[in-house]
Amino acid sequence: MADVLDQTEVDALLSAVDSGIGQQMEPEAPSKPRARQQEIHTYDFKRPERVSKDQMRSLEAIHEGFARNFGASLSAFLRTIVEVRVATIEQLTYSEFIHSLPNPTCFNLLSASPLEGQLCLEISPLIVYPIIDRLLGGSNAELFIPQRPLTAIEWRLVKRITDRAVACLNEVWSSLVHVKFELTETESNPHLVQIVAPNEVVVVIGLELKMGTRAGTMTLCIPFNVIEPLLGRLATQSWFNYHRRESPPSQAVQIRRNIRLAAVEVRGFLATSTMTVTELLNLQPGDILTTDKPANSDVVLQVEGINKFAGRVGKFRTHRAIKITRKTDRGEEM
Repeated sequence: MADVLDQTEVDALLSAVDSGIGQQMEPEAPSKPRARQQEIHTYDFKRPERVSKDQMRSLEAIHEGFARNFGASLSAFLRTIVEVRVATIEQLTYSEFIHSLPNPTCFNLLSASPLEGQLCLEISPLIVYPIIDRLLGGSNAELFIPQRPLTAIEWRLVKRITDRAVACLNEVWSSLVHVKFELTETESNPHLVQIVAPNEVVVVIGLELKMGTRAGTMTLCIPFNVIEPLLGRLATQSWFNYHRRESPPSQAVQIRRNIRLAAVEVRGFLATSTMTVTELLNLQPGDILTTDKPANSDVVLQVEGINKFAGRVGKFRTHRAIKITRKTDRGEEM
């Protein structure tokens, strides 16, 4: 139907209004309440969310600790302040992760024994070259970032950085599982490395590194098959349960060894008695003090002011000595 009225139809309408014979509009029926609109989310079957939000938060908490430790280690090594923080954490496919990286870049493969699979640690050239310049004595002033692969000498220098990152990963992941990360391979072109299928889900943790006026990113890619055995431990409730783990036996041995070298004060109390100030002032050499304690009773030994042992007074070679006979209670009378 045409949306525009011709002149004849317009005249007919005007005459109907003037004569008052126009049909009155019927009152509208009360509108029915609208059904509550449901919120609809798009689900992409190519990118399933295989790691829950709670587990992602646990991973973020672990690597926030890694960022602090790595920043402190890097600052001490480079002798300048290096800030490291977790910027993003998300789930992607491995293909999306690889295509998001620059080429060339500093791409490192890590093994995580006894877990299966490999992890990727990528460091942006925007921060790699300033770090190399710092290690070689430069000032980073107006540093040009070359678009080329790292040389053999530069890889040797970068390895000193990745070794510290691997050590910090071993430290923070030890609260989750006993794992040993090791650097297995390096590559400049990330497109030449395929550790999982292109459509496999990976957890990508992006960290931001700042050194003076320079800034860059470091990205840790964890395939789902690596963390799949640990998903139960990554739940929020379980995380707080095992986060405080027992100290390793080596730490207990070290503490015990250090305590043995500590000096403590030991006192032996023969007896206690009371007297007036006048009697105290009138004491002379040779005076005898009497007590209520029998002569054949044990002597109390105090260690740092606490009753610990009881023993008998005697002589060892040319020295006065006390032979320990038993342990005593803290409240035992002296």
